[in-house]
Amino acid sequence: MSATSSSGRITVQDIARMHADGQRIPMLTAYDYPTARILDDAGIPMLLVGDSLGEVMLGYESTVRVSMDEMLHHVKAVVRGTQRALVVGDMPFLSYEQPDQAVENAGRFLREAGAQAVKVEGGVRTSRAIETVVRAGIPVMGHIGWTPQAKLGMGRVRVQGRTRDAAQRLLSDAIAVQAAGAFAIVLELVPEQLAAAITARLRIPTIGIGAGAGCSGQVQVVTDLLGLGSFVPRHARPYAHLRETIAEAARAYAADVTAGTFPGEAESSRMDESVLAEALGQGELDRPSPDTLRIPLDRDL
Repeated sequence: MSATSSSGRITVQDIARMHADGQRIPMLTAYDYPTARILDDAGIPMLLVGDSLGEVMLGYESTVRVSMDEMLHHVKAVVRGTQRALVVGDMPFLSYEQPDQAVENAGRFLREAGAQAVKVEGGVRTSRAIETVVRAGIPVMGHIGWTPQAKLGMGRVRVQGRTRDAAQRLLSDAIAVQAAGAFAIVLELVPEQLAAAITARLRIPTIGIGAGAGCSGQVQVVTDLLGLGSFVPRHARPYAHLRETIAEAARAYAADVTAGTFPGEAESSRMDESVLAEALGQGELDRPSPDTLRIPLDRDL
């Protein structure tokens, strides 16, 4: 990055400059304060608080279960954990069906949670809502291809745009999102050749997930990156295996507690024995004399 805003935070203008300079743009999801701090310190320029948190953090079977209040709660935590990254809040299911509704809810992400942008799924069908939000002064990231909020209508998870008609629809969606004023667009589960062709036809950066290396940048779900889940999607590459690390740590801790070796001297603190005796009412005046503790040998049995 050659420049950031005066506040130190990366802006959508900085992202545009990265794209213009030919820099690939890394992006990750984040859902909590400690993870956001680590990713921010690592220099990740954009963090998406995705509604994927419903499945990977809250245990829902689908992202459609995630509410605005839940999204705002997690965005607030991520914003508190960052100083530099541009934080994008994911607009949840049914929060942007009408333009006025979209502006109101997008505004909550900025005003209440401190996000710097929002993400909206859909192409042509949501372009009017995107345009209205952008005109209100709120930066928007688009999202086309496989759109999880529409999974009940799209069927099983699969790559989008493999037929001629489907590819043309995706290109039309991308152009509509750009025309509506979005500053970037996520391409999810799109054939790499089509994603590269869409990227070449747009002025705004594309952020791929399962869309090949021809996009302007990439985004991954952080739990996939860290190897925290029991399932790794084909498009993901684990860079750590924390599920096994955490399990090993938990088993080792439990064994030490059971054996009485945790906590040890290093994890404990001590106090002056005389102070303890006084606190327990066992000072010199209160201590029984040795004579009172002696058992008489000639007592009657």
